[in-house]
Amino acid sequence: MRVLDLKVPPPVVALVTAVLMWLASHSSPTLAFVFHAGSLLAVGLAAIGLMIAISGVVTFRRARTTLNPTKPGSSSSLVSWGIYKITRNPMYLGLLLVLTAWAIFLSNWLAFLFLPVFVVYINRFQIAPEEQALTVLFAREFLAYQSRVRRWL
Repeated sequence: MRVLDLKVPPPVVALVTAVLMWLASHSSPTLAFVFHAGSLLAVGLAAIGLMIAISGVVTFRRARTTLNPTKPGSSSSLVSWGIYKITRNPMYLGLLLVLTAWAIFLSNWLAFLFLPVFVVYINRFQIAPEEQALTVLFAREFLAYQSRVRRWL
């Protein structure tokens, strides 16, 4: 296990990313652009992201399994229904959509560079260790689920 595996909760990673996006956009005003419908698009995308993330949380609660992203080994069931039929990681997808909305709202090209960094970090230090834990816990059931539902979309 690597030092950062499952150490920083994804909402904290998203918040730090959002702050870095804001700092970068304000430090580089020459990379700003005008997008006339940007605010409207940003609000819509953020709303969709929040709905997807909340749907993931509600589904986990209904399944009575842990929501703690730092302890996937304490999962009591494999959730593969609801929003989890579409994406294996709706909470992370929701965070990414909110961050994308934030980048659109900031209207600065530099802000968009943080989106792939967020995805790489979450894939490596959050999702990969979670998937290892779920493979140990649910073996064939998780591998079958993994083969039919994509990680993000």
